[in-house]
Amino acid sequence: MAKNKNELSPMMAHYKELKKQYPDTIILYRLGDFYEMFYEDAIYASKVLDLTLTGRDCGLAERAPMCGVPYHAVDGYISKLIASGKKVAICEQLTNPKESSGMVKRDIIRVITPGTNTIEEMLDGTVNNYLLSIVRNKEKTKYGVALFDIVTGELKAKEVTAGPLSEIEDYLMSCAPAEIIATEDICNESKQLNTVQTERLVKFSRYYDYFFDFDNAKSRIQKQFGVYGLEALGLSDYPLCVCAIGGLLEYVVSTQKRDLKHISRPIILKDDNEMFIDYNTQKNLELVETVSDRKKKGSLLGVIDKTKTGMGARMLRNWLIHPLQKPEDIALRQNAVAELTKNITLKNAFAVCLANIYDLERLVTKISYLSMKPKDCLALAETLSAMPTLYKILQKLKSEYFIQLLNEYTDVSDVAIRLKKAITSENTPSLAKDIGYIANGYSEELDKYRAIKDNGGKFLKEFEAKQREITGVPSLKVGYNRVFGYYIEITNAKMPETLPAGYVRKQTLSTGERFTNAELTELEKEILGAYEHCVELEAKLYAELLDFLYEKITILKQLADIVAKCDCVYSLAEVAVKNRYVRPKINTKGVISIVDGRHPVVEDLLKSNRFIPNDTILDTSDNAMVIITGPNMAGKSTYIRQVALIVLLAHIGSFVPATKADICITDKIFTRIGASDNLVRGQSTFMVEMLETANILHNATPNSLLILDEIGRGTSTLDGLSIAWAIVEHILLKIKAKTLFATHYHELSELEKLFHGIKNYRVLIQENKDGIVFLYKVARGGAQKSFGIEVASIAGVDKDVIKRAKDVLVTLSETHELSGDLINKMSNNTEKETCVACEQISMFPEDEDFVKIKNILNGTDVNRCTPIEALTILSDLKKIISGK
Repeated sequence: MAKNKNELSPMMAHYKELKKQYPDTIILYRLGDFYEMFYEDAIYASKVLDLTLTGRDCGLAERAPMCGVPYHAVDGYISKLIASGKKVAICEQLTNPKESSGMVKRDIIRVITPGTNTIEEMLDGTVNNYLLSIVRNKEKTKYGVALFDIVTGELKAKEVTAGPLSEIEDYLMSCAPAEIIATEDICNESKQLNTVQTERLVKFSRYYDYFFDFDNAKSRIQKQFGVYGLEALGLSDYPLCVCAIGGLLEYVVSTQKRDLKHISRPIILKDDNEMFIDYNTQKNLELVETVSDRKKKGSLLGVIDKTKTGMGARMLRNWLIHPLQKPEDIALRQNAVAELTKNITLKNAFAVCLANIYDLERLVTKISYLSMKPKDCLALAETLSAMPTLYKILQKLKSEYFIQLLNEYTDVSDVAIRLKKAITSENTPSLAKDIGYIANGYSEELDKYRAIKDNGGKFLKEFEAKQREITGVPSLKVGYNRVFGYYIEITNAKMPETLPAGYVRKQTLSTGERFTNAELTELEKEILGAYEHCVELEAKLYAELLDFLYEKITILKQLADIVAKCDCVYSLAEVAVKNRYVRPKINTKGVISIVDGRHPVVEDLLKSNRFIPNDTILDTSDNAMVIITGPNMAGKSTYIRQVALIVLLAHIGSFVPATKADICITDKIFTRIGASDNLVRGQSTFMVEMLETANILHNATPNSLLILDEIGRGTSTLDGLSIAWAIVEHILLKIKAKTLFATHYHELSELEKLFHGIKNYRVLIQENKDGIVFLYKVARGGAQKSFGIEVASIAGVDKDVIKRAKDVLVTLSETHELSGDLINKMSNNTEKETCVACEQISMFPEDEDFVKIKNILNGTDVNRCTPIEALTILSDLKKIISGK
């Protein structure tokens, strides 16, 4: 306590000093069994954590606002503070209060931020929790981006060419970081980003510019990885990556207050190593989550993820977002998947083995933090015990992928044996502060203290019997009091003439004497200090065990990588067998040929219902662009999406849902699907559509695949048609990218006659007197109309509305202008129940019969026509001829 009311107490003065160093951070200040918060931290935390706000004497006249949480439950409270957008600093007691003569020494041992959070309860074990750093060159034309997952130790970086920060906004979104740190100028510019303003991208946090300086960053990298030069890490040609990585590592070390041995050597991401998938494509194709509820179920990942471990799930997710580009890398995975699909016994053996493996990557992180709990040690022991089985399975596999993993395998049986010997599996406590987790037999000294603690009374009885025999006094007894401790008591009547050697008088009574000896003194010390000795010794033995594990981090990380890769290949093989997928051929000739392709997600959701497959042919010549017409709900969007998903699956080494597939190396997949307003930015549906389209036109190459759905629908029909027409021409003549273009503008079918490389396809429907039936089959030729009114009828729109819509359609068919006589016609028709013209109209007007028949026949490939297509075409021709 301070001497006067104008001076803070020593403890609160220390707290204030720490708060100056961490002004934007909630400080959890350890006081005994609680972490306390003071002043503005306490006021904020009491609301967020629903805690009672109290006060504490701080040396001043006014008490300091205070609230606290128990230390054993602190993780849950930290999670809530992090989720609320705060950083949390842990101020721990560094000396034992019992051994401290003055104030207990305390200091910040770690700062927890969204990107450096390791609390399991707060993290999704199947998704990486990335910390991202970003820097820019002086010319503002190029960026360096580094990504780090503190839980897995994964570290990677990429250099991105761009101007304003907004130009790489999409890339940052696709990284989905939990936290972003950057230089001051980038942080200031980031405030204008729409994604930051709408909280779709986290706010940028400023970190000291000089830590991103090349020389400082280089020094930090060399120190972290113990290398003399950047060449050893393959970073010498990537100066901006060096700056981003170095600044990120400095931030991690400064917040975690330790050197993290589990950090992997950095990987440089190169465009020629992986297919580019922008954020819109990832979202539109629902690769890892659905658009509607952002759930894994219903996404492509939800279909192909049959992994058994958390590290396998995270790796498969990364495979899906970062498909391969090199044919040899794809073939390596394909061969491994193929081997497991043919050897069901070994595939099933993988499943059983992997099911017994815990998340080794996260266990390694706990070792690095020296935060392993006894139960974590048991999980690690069980995991390592499964490794010999995994090794035996790998030995039986012959593909190069598995041979490489086998060569990287290191035996860790010594670690498993020591863990099993050290940690008891019976009633193991969750926290290392408790006792009883070190197994009996691991330490002779601990066993002795435990025996004393558990059998002190028994030992005293044995000592008493021994002394009775030595002295020859049957009535001798061993007793205890708080003043003199343990003693040997002999009554005056039974006092022997000669006392045994070593007996020392301790107390004289009227009825007798009390003695002690060296053996009893030692036994007293052991009994009274047995519990404390057990606590101290178990802590010491456990610390030694963690040090032993710390030295094994590199090996354990390597094993985690092997397990994750095995898990991913197993998952792809399991899906291939279960869903009847086939191995696609990979070519470099620019051809995409798919026979009986299926949408993997829709097929999975249909379950018992049969999915209608469709063929696809795209190349760089006759079939460079496919224009697909047909009514809503007929399956256009499903079809074009399934082609993109099949191409993407082929690039991660997966088998694909088809009867046969030959897929060319594709550098990028772009999609323009859906329509939505951006109210925050004040952009209409059409503006959003055009911005996304512009991005595609600027970045697509001849080796890209474009999936375009209803381009131009956000504006008037005439404008939309004109824009769609011009975009088709530009893609075909300038970009030359393989394209699937779904549209309601059946007028675009005319382009096939004007340009070589365009092919028209339509989604087949079957007409009857009650309306139309969707066949979900794609065939050559263009649709003659949109059947919008028929679809509205199927959807359940009121019959009177449907009748009126048909009246309006017939009238509007005569002219595109609502004026003069047309207004009168529209008015006159309102009172009629049924329009005469409407009653007479057919789907195929008689004056165009010849043209219609000719187009249908010209668009029919007899050699590839299926029975159901032939029947549909025959039905169409019959209706044209009969006039019905």
